[in-house]
This record gives sequence, structure tokens and C-alpha cells, in this order.
Amino acid sequence: MLARMSQHTDTRERGLARHLPLAAILIVAALGAWVLRDYASFETLRENRAALLAFRDAHFVWMVAGFVAAYVLIVVFSLPGAAIASVTGGFLFGLPLGTVLNVAAATVGAAGIFLAARLGLGRTLSARLDASEGTLRRLRDGLREHEVSVLLLLRLVPAVPFFAANLLPALVGVAFRNFLWTTALGIVPGALVYTWIGVGLGEVFDRGGTPDLSLLWEPYVIGPLLGLSLLAALPILLKSLRKGKGI
Repeated sequence: MLARMSQHTDTRERGLARHLPLAAILIVAALGAWVLRDYASFETLRENRAALLAFRDAHFVWMVAGFVAAYVLIVVFSLPGAAIASVTGGFLFGLPLGTVLNVAAATVGAAGIFLAARLGLGRTLSARLDASEGTLRRLRDGLREHEVSVLLLLRLVPAVPFFAANLLPALVGVAFRNFLWTTALGIVPGALVYTWIGVGLGEVFDRGGTPDLSLLWEPYVIGPLLGLSLLAALPILLKSLRKGKGI
């Protein structure tokens, strides 16, 4: 009996340990939102502009490594300043390299959240969905049938928060490989816009202005994004039409 109790305790402790990575992310995210809210701003970037450019020119490789590491941490722990980090990528490295670094760092950070959630809550919830019946089962089957399309939609629709697009797929048990490549591909359009804003950041600062991130919602930007979203949703729409017509 003692052996059985010990085994039950060990199993329970391992179960609790699985939730630690996600719990740590949530705790750091809450603390970061409170501590960093006044520092993650374009004003901070403006004040440190000369120092950042000087360090980049003197230690380019270290600047690249430091930027990517900082961006990954911002994404993993959902800290304030992801948009500012993306703009900074363009400011420091230009459009081609800045976009590559922004996409790479955001993808790695997103993978970190996904794996932390999958290890804990995701495993439990996915098992319950697999054993469910009725509406939940139909939703689960529909998601897995159109997994790639749904994942791309989560990335392409600007209204979906990045944290939610990282967390929800892990909780419903989507394949990690599909999550990874759809993240890397789906965030490219938005990354291009933010990096492009960053390329002209120096001129904006020289005029005493502040970058206008509302550019993302301009018709010539949001239009192509919605077009890509429709393209990603096309397999789902066609499948629904075929079912409706009994094809």
C-alpha cells in the first residue's frame, strides 16, 4: 500500500511539474507587464538610439545575437514591446535582414510558448478532446481536418493576438511541425510592414515625431492581408460547399 501511495505521489508531482513552464511564463508575463510598461516605448528607443547604432557598428554579430535573444524572450514571456522590437529590427538592420531576424525570433518565441503549453495543459486538454463526443468532437475533427488553413488564418488575421495564436493551437493538440512552418510563413506579411516602418525610424526621430503603427490598418496594407486570409480559408470554404451539395 505504501508503494502504491508513493507511486501516486510521484505521478502527481510529475503532473504538476509539467505545468511549471507555462506557469512560469504567465508569472513573468504578469510581472513584465507591470515592470516594463514604462520602458517598452519608442521614447526609450529614441533616447538610446545613438548607443544602439554605435554598438551595432562596432559589434555587429553581438548586436544581432542580442537582438534575437531579446525578441525571443519578449515573445516567450509575452512582455510589452513586441511591436517596438519588430520596428527596431528594421531600424538597426534594414528591411531584408531585419525582416529575417524578426520572423526568426518571433517564430522561436512562439515555439517556446507552444511547447510549454503542450507539455502541461495542452496534453490534458487534448486527451479530453480525443475522448469527447458531440459538438466538441466535431470541432476537434474539423480543426484537425483543416489544421493548416486554421493556423495560417490565426497568423494572417491582424485582430488575433499573437499570444492567443501561440497558445490555442497547443491546447487543442495541433501538430508542432505544422504550427512551426505556418507561424514562420504567416507572420511574414506583418513582419514586413513593421520592419519597413523601422527602416524610416531615424527620419521620424529627426523630425521629432513618433512612428505611426496604424499603418497596418491602411487599405493598401490590410487589403492584401485580408486577401491572403481569404486564400488560407479557401480550402475550408470549398469543403463546406461540397458537403452542402453532397459532393
